[in-house]
Amino acid sequence: MNWQAINFDWNQARAFLATAQEGSLSAASRALGLTQPTIGRQVAALEDTLGVALFDRVGRSLILTEAGRDVLTHVQAMGDAAARFSMAATGQSDQIDGHVAITATDIMSAYHLPPILKRLRDIAPGIEVTVVSSNSIQNLMRREADIAIRHTRPTEPDLIAKLAGEMTGHLYATRDYLDRVGWPKTADDIARCDFVGFDDHDRMVALLNAHGMPITRKNIRYASADGVAAWAMIRQGLGIGPMSRAAADLVPEVEMVFPDLAIPFPVWLVAHRELHTSKRIRLVFDLLAESLA
Repeated sequence: MNWQAINFDWNQARAFLATAQEGSLSAASRALGLTQPTIGRQVAALEDTLGVALFDRVGRSLILTEAGRDVLTHVQAMGDAAARFSMAATGQSDQIDGHVAITATDIMSAYHLPPILKRLRDIAPGIEVTVVSSNSIQNLMRREADIAIRHTRPTEPDLIAKLAGEMTGHLYATRDYLDRVGWPKTADDIARCDFVGFDDHDRMVALLNAHGMPITRKNIRYASADGVAAWAMIRQGLGIGPMSRAAADLVPEVEMVFPDLAIPFPVWLVAHRELHTSKRIRLVFDLLAESLA
């Protein structure tokens, strides 16, 4: 290898990669935990070293130049290699103490994970946990999280997936709302009720139609892509909406509508193969599997 030809700073390349992926210097600074001026200096230094402009600065926006797009291809490969190196090193760790990042949906993060983390604190008080609450699929390959809790089985070949169990979703509303509109006793009664949706109206309508609930998009009067926000609307009496039974059982002011209607959904635990050999990751993974079974 010609070591003399390798004359750039990885920190500068990492700053450029983060800026390109995050879309701005401010977003890159948050992602890397550095100040925005530091990120700006590192990107400028890389441009000076390479002798090319990597971004066109249009107002406050940064747009990759043709040279920037070419460099990005190579730096992305370097970033992926660095992530694999980090995962391999983490996987060899025998220490229990340390940090673990778990990504899960907002509802899972708010209602299901806290009691499990309380158990984890008693079992391994030296483990620090960050919960990445997100309804999007986080990229475990790039270390955005160590463990993911998902409701669909992943297809990436380098990931280990375990079916932890199956939860059931039901329809809920407050007693005040049901007293006001009349407690629905038949599927036709439900067609005159207001619903609170979770972002994808068509999917919700199709799912409930498949279970004999004749609702349309017009029934969905309120909605949010944030599950916690949508659940708060249901708890305020704005309408009927779905929720996992485990989460709804914690809320005394709601009632289950049509108790015989149960919509099952799987709970998958996912980790990278190399991370799964870490004692710390394995302990948290196994505790999650046991608790969510």
